[in-house]
Amino acid sequence: MEYSKLGVWLEARKLVNLLYDSSKLFPKEELFGLTNQMRRAAISVPSNIAEGCGRQTSKDTIHFLHISRGSLYELETQYYLAFDQKYIDENNFNFALEQIQTCKKLLNGFINYYKKLI
Repeated sequence: MEYSKLGVWLEARKLVNLLYDSSKLFPKEELFGLTNQMRRAAISVPSNIAEGCGRQTSKDTIHFLHISRGSLYELETQYYLAFDQKYIDENNFNFALEQIQTCKKLLNGFINYYKKLI
């Protein structure tokens, strides 16, 4: 993966690791509920970036980058829900939201780059 692609992918991986660390504190009854949903959304972000980068055309790449961005929005909502339920404290919540915003900005830049190639 080339360097420009690597930046957003690495930040997305940080987000996955952050989520896995914080979700360990969630109640056991949430293992197949919110915990699972959040983990799936978080994993979807770097996975779809990687899949998009492996595609033949810019249009195909953009499609997967949009899916990745959608997963970021989904994960952001789920973090709000976890905070509302007091599964995470305010510091972890704010740190996660900052990481999500970083990923959104990098991903939007990446999408704009590929749009110029069409």
